[in-house]
Amino acid sequence: MNWKKVTGIALISVLVLGMLGCGSETKDAKPAAKDKVHLTVFAAASMTETMNQIAQQYQKEHPDVEITYNFDSSGTLKKQIQNGAECDVFISAAQKQMNQLDVSKDAKVNPEHLDFIDPATRLDLLENKVVLVTPEGNPKDVKNFSDMADKLRSGSIRLVMGNSDVPVGQYTQKILKFFGLDEQATAAAGHITYGSNVKEVTTQVLEGSADCGVIYATDAYSAKLTPVDQATKDMCGQVIYPAAVLKSSKNQEAAKAFLQYLQSDPAMKIFENVGFSRIS
Repeated sequence: MNWKKVTGIALISVLVLGMLGCGSETKDAKPAAKDKVHLTVFAAASMTETMNQIAQQYQKEHPDVEITYNFDSSGTLKKQIQNGAECDVFISAAQKQMNQLDVSKDAKVNPEHLDFIDPATRLDLLENKVVLVTPEGNPKDVKNFSDMADKLRSGSIRLVMGNSDVPVGQYTQKILKFFGLDEQATAAAGHITYGSNVKEVTTQVLEGSADCGVIYATDAYSAKLTPVDQATKDMCGQVIYPAAVLKSSKNQEAAKAFLQYLQSDPAMKIFENVGFSRIS
């Protein structure tokens, strides 16, 4: 028997089978799954419910995107961004915190010349309303903002409001000033208590630890609280929520696409269902 010939045939057979196997693997192999884009969105606490709904909707339509939220007061979020926290999109409950991160703004509103957001992506996303709410049954019969002011002067009620470094607190300060109330003196007398964000203010009202509180219309809706009054522009100005992409974002295109989606009709429907509105 010619062993060299047999060995050669066997070797060729192995090579052919191997090639066929490789061809079969190539044909059956599935393309590698596309890596997901992870977007980190910093948003004002008053947007918690709506943004969670929008994330579910958006991720169904864009399965290659995964959204992670960080909800807190706009002042806290601004500080976190300033201290280097990873963030792709920032949505504030007031212009002040956004201005403080926008290098295109003058020293009056951005005294530290901070340069974190991309001004070209900045937009005014939503409008909210500031409202006055009371615990269930309204035990102290607080009728409206004017009545609240009178009762604070007489020392017959306790108001809960946001801290001075958060937008809802800043809007409340304007309301107190509008009615000629001295916030510091009223607080020192024990008639004002504070919350670190709008959710804490809402909780104090729900628990009845304050006789009334100033929150956003959207938070009143979420907490099933019926406002007794709504602040006018004269009292505290417009409540505008600006949004922008961070310059440090590693997902610029995805962040811009998500920001664009937030302006779409499906997203706006979710916002409007809880009391937000398009900018008027």
